[in-house]
Amino acid sequence: MRRTAAAKDGSALATAAVGSLVQDRPDGSPEGSPSATPARRIHIDSEALRLAGYLPESSRDRQFAGHYRLIKRPLIARAQAAVASSATASPRLIMMASALPGDGKTFTSINLALSMARERDISVLLVDADVPKPHVSRIFGVEREPGLLDALLHSNLDVESLVLPTDIGSLSILPAGNSHEGATELIASARMAAIVARLISQNPRRVVLFDTPPLLVSSESRALAAIAGQVVMVVRAGSTPQAAVLDAIGLLGENKEVSLILNQGRVGLSGGYGYGEYGGYDGADSHADEGR
Repeated sequence: MRRTAAAKDGSALATAAVGSLVQDRPDGSPEGSPSATPARRIHIDSEALRLAGYLPESSRDRQFAGHYRLIKRPLIARAQAAVASSATASPRLIMMASALPGDGKTFTSINLALSMARERDISVLLVDADVPKPHVSRIFGVEREPGLLDALLHSNLDVESLVLPTDIGSLSILPAGNSHEGATELIASARMAAIVARLISQNPRRVVLFDTPPLLVSSESRALAAIAGQVVMVVRAGSTPQAAVLDAIGLLGENKEVSLILNQGRVGLSGGYGYGEYGGYDGADSHADEGR
């Protein structure tokens, strides 16, 4: 589909944060009271999200929601069918991937997370694992917060303490954290397996979405593929070369549940992509995803 008018008019805002970290006092104590323990959460400004191009114009909300219901339903079904919560390859661990920058991956990750958060029986954790360019962290105003890389680097740091709830009750976010030149090795380490085991073992209702770097231009995403039980590949209609998609799928290894989302598609899986054997969904509108 074409970009919405809101996305065009708000393109100048695309680099601005649409969320912010706020502190609540859940016990109602006044500020300055020694008994008050502030609870941090991310406030999401839906209107700013819309103006920045990460949500459709309001007149298309119902149509847009319908697209994402079709996308999320098989992913949730596989996640809920998982009997064991193994350290790696659990269907509750979903990798959001693309072959190349600009395919609409981060846009899709955010909207899929928002759609899943409407479910009654699951909670959603959106992990910013695009550590070279942590767009999710920047978009939601938590790019300076500790996150995944900090938990990987410091074994005494509990990753759950870094998960930030949002004011959308079933949605939480784990920032990328402070950059580190050995990010690929950290992600490929046994510590990463321990972290993902922690993320899914503490909450049997949790589904974890990893927003990851494009497969063909990064090594981190290939390391992340080893831990994912499901992979969602975002393909931009009329833009992503067929050879690039096939090469990216080839990097994921065997026995992966790979689903394709045709981004900015108009009439189904057309234009010579032909990836029906992997699964595919049409209709997710797209922001330019700012290079990712």
